[in-house]
Amino acid sequence: MYTQPNIAVVSVNTDLDVRGVPRVKAQIEQLIDSGCRRIVLNMSEVSYIDSCGMGFIVCAVRRMKTLGGLMSLTNVQPTAFKALVRMGLIDFMPISTCAAKSRVTPLAPGTHPSFQTTFRVDPNKMCDARSRAIALLKTLPFTSDQKFDIELAVGEAIGNAVDHACEKGVLTTVSAYPDRVVIDVSDCGGGFSISDEEEPPETGQFAERGRGVKLMRLLMDAVSIQEKPSGNGTIVRLVKMMR
Repeated sequence: MYTQPNIAVVSVNTDLDVRGVPRVKAQIEQLIDSGCRRIVLNMSEVSYIDSCGMGFIVCAVRRMKTLGGLMSLTNVQPTAFKALVRMGLIDFMPISTCAAKSRVTPLAPGTHPSFQTTFRVDPNKMCDARSRAIALLKTLPFTSDQKFDIELAVGEAIGNAVDHACEKGVLTTVSAYPDRVVIDVSDCGGGFSISDEEEPPETGQFAERGRGVKLMRLLMDAVSIQEKPSGNGTIVRLVKMMR
């Protein structure tokens, strides 16, 4: 399990049946009680969900929404997905299957954003930066759940930049296009690059940042992390498509 103060990615390594639910339920309830308000359940190893599992999911989602949070399922296997569809849960919470994400088509050359705003991040007021980025999306057709995920991903990128790179040279740029929003977070640190297909490091000086990369990839449609083409630093690009 990967956690931050308000975010948790939980790998469920048992079927959600009458035997498996109690252990998973205890873990999720502990997270909620500790103040976690965004939980992502990685369901890649779950092939079966019975009525006990369905009840657990419904109750956990309702409790999170009551507290202003969100729980979602990712990497859901086909058999488990069918069960969720039959119970009507796909309209109740964010669910993504284990199928590979379709690649985001690059913008056509010469495409200009409908609006673009750049602002400097105050390292002592990162909450203001997250809120400002989301406020810029108010006219775009994103659901509240999608905005929730975008805010978390932006917060992860900003937090990494401030914590691992530089405190006073972090910039955030929000660009809106007809079919997507693109958010760039740049810093003036030593530079860090990782390809789209590459798994982030599990050990070493970039291990913590690597865990953040996994989280951003779960939340967004595309994430690119590259060293700046000139000067020092890294640019993290987050893309969310409008569907």
